[in-house]
Amino acid sequence: MSNIVLDQPHSSINFQVKHMMVSKAKGEFRDFDIQVDGDINDLENLSIEAVIQTASIDTNQADRDAHLKSEDFFDVEKYPTIKFVSKSMKKVSGDTYELTGDVTMKGVTNEETFTVNFNGQGKEPMQGNTIAGFDFSGTINREAYGLSWNAALETGGVLVGKDVKVNGEIELIIK
Repeated sequence: MSNIVLDQPHSSINFQVKHMMVSKAKGEFRDFDIQVDGDINDLENLSIEAVIQTASIDTNQADRDAHLKSEDFFDVEKYPTIKFVSKSMKKVSGDTYELTGDVTMKGVTNEETFTVNFNGQGKEPMQGNTIAGFDFSGTINREAYGLSWNAALETGGVLVGKDVKVNGEIELIIK
């Protein structure tokens, strides 16, 4: 079994949600860690745990970030992390997998499934470590985690959509 660690400077976790029913608000979490146990050559048997620091949310707009950190949304003082713990990773086709696990956010745990694409691996020239790359994507219902704040629009609909698209790029170092 190899020692597998996250290469955070080469990794990201992003999200987007409908805004005013006509556009998208986008952002990212800047502080997170991912623990991976197993053999990188046997992806279906990897064990994955991710922890995201909710206070690291960044939408490139300070007032919106402050609102997202408040009790209306993430309540970062009471719930400082979002956690993902894998249950299974199943090959769909080629280098595409379905990763299923428990997401815990704001004290609520739900099972979610994400699409993972394995981008391959290679030796990095500086340290000689093996690097493996992955992309992932999925959609979660924010209201299922108690993030239900919203405002009605005069033209109909609501200010913030309930479905949040989550995606990211993950680079792992295998030592």
